[in-house]
Amino acid sequence: MCDTEAKKILFVCIGNTCRSPMAESVMRDLVRKSCLNWEIDSAGLRSWNVGRTPQERCVKVLAEHGLKTSHLGRELEENDYQTFDYIFGMDDMNIEELNERSPPKCKAKIELLGSYIGRKEDEIIVDPYFEHGIGGFRRCYEQIYTSCKNFLATQI
Repeated sequence: MCDTEAKKILFVCIGNTCRSPMAESVMRDLVRKSCLNWEIDSAGLRSWNVGRTPQERCVKVLAEHGLKTSHLGRELEENDYQTFDYIFGMDDMNIEELNERSPPKCKAKIELLGSYIGRKEDEIIVDPYFEHGIGGFRRCYEQIYTSCKNFLATQI
């Protein structure tokens, strides 16, 4: 029987084309496999990729793990702070901006996703966009997967 207490999780990175849509897909799959009724989404701090599909290297790495995404990029909105229970940033700059933009009575708990990885040296999920090749995206996937799995374990 599935859990009916829905949590709402939002993953945020700078452009919503690499790390945050990857985290959305990973968490969506983990939640589905755990039979939970959670809402999962992602957004960017900038409007560069609004309406666009995730970066092709992101899609390729997801496919390597049997995952897909139908996400179209969107920009973080002020009401996201009231809609979601958790907003996860990927790096310190994301967290700093999320906190700066946060309204006074923010419902969401803003956290660094990598803080759930269990290794201080791996907490920052570095943006792989400007790296050549796919290696950075694979590294991000591993960090994201471990972080999402560990976060989920704290919730169920």
